[in-house]
Amino acid sequence: MAWDAWQREVLEAMGHRVYARAPRPEDIVPDDPLAHALLRAAGRGPDSGDAAALLRGLPPLAALRADPAAKRALWPKLRALRRGGAPG
Repeated sequence: MAWDAWQREVLEAMGHRVYARAPRPEDIVPDDPLAHALLRAAGRGPDSGDAAALLRGLPPLAALRADPAAKRALWPKLRALRRGGAPG
């Protein structure tokens, strides 16, 4: 469970120790300029809760770098994400 700052403060004041969950490898956003640009284009940031899942749902970064057709096919998905819809 994720606690916000106020909840952590209250729990610690009550004498409870609050542990942070270590991120799973599949939840980590790659430190790659293209990945960060894709997230910005989708209206997200690398710290968004769904950022890693969003990137997993897109074509691999290497394919996007090498294949112009993959890049063209990507834009409708990013526009849908930016509008708040699901990628289509």
